[in-house]
Amino acid sequence: MAAPAHSTGTDAGRHAIGGEDLLRWRRQQLSRGGQPSGLDWLLDLEAGVDWQQLQQLRLHPEATLLLNVPLEQLESLWRRHCHGQEPLQYLVGQCPWRDLTLQVAPGVLIPRQETELLVDLALAIWGTAGSSDGPHRWADLGTGSGCLALALAQAWPGGQGMAVDRSAEALCQAGANLRAQGLEGRVQLLEGEWWKPLQPHWGALDLVVSNPPYIPRLVWQQLDPVVRDHEPELALVGGEDGLEALRAITAGAAEALAPGGWLLLEHHHDQSTAVLELLRAGGLVEVTPHPDLEGQWRFASARRAPERP
Repeated sequence: MAAPAHSTGTDAGRHAIGGEDLLRWRRQQLSRGGQPSGLDWLLDLEAGVDWQQLQQLRLHPEATLLLNVPLEQLESLWRRHCHGQEPLQYLVGQCPWRDLTLQVAPGVLIPRQETELLVDLALAIWGTAGSSDGPHRWADLGTGSGCLALALAQAWPGGQGMAVDRSAEALCQAGANLRAQGLEGRVQLLEGEWWKPLQPHWGALDLVVSNPPYIPRLVWQQLDPVVRDHEPELALVGGEDGLEALRAITAGAAEALAPGGWLLLEHHHDQSTAVLELLRAGGLVEVTPHPDLEGQWRFASARRAPERP
């Protein structure tokens, strides 16, 4: 096998490389393991070569590209991913999500694409409720990187947002992401367990969203090492049956929500029936399941009964 191609530095701090050399390097890296989509993601986020540029190189391999980092650095990251099963998002330190680029690091859950639908659900439900101004007070339980809180703060600049997490490390990461987007003044960060930090606002929360830990322990033990061995167990495992956090959230919702206030949850793909029962048992009404993009029941919504006129 030929030795990896090397790029040459430029005065602007970028690194020139011929298209044919880059394609050859890409084939060499994939021969060592890993998925093509992962390597292309790394080229995009770390080197600044997007998928469309890669496709153009196949038609015009004589073209020259400028990389943000040298190939040696990319190769080192790819080796760590392939041999140590380290998530690429942690290695690069960022994760595209919705229309945001979030900072992520070990100790904080990497945001998933399906969770973007929880934001869409919140916007759709609140739009149906007839208020274009958004909820006056809203909260994100188990905020992690702060992805949900950032999206809601962007959507409703006039609301008072609160992001809760029991991990100080996660709150630090969420704070960094809020500052990066200029949103730190719109969201208050609160450390603690689910509803407890929100006690001063119990009975006045118009909307609460949560993507809590919901994976059963046995299922978590069988996950790929890239997830199981690197992402925080605290943010993934919901007890033996996966419902531990969901029980706590649904049990406290009727007291914490404002009359007519909404609770929106993400859960495991096979927990819909159990979660709907928990919401009803918690005294909520208008309990409804919602599908993900693959048609699996992945989300649930419910509300505290509105006050009678």
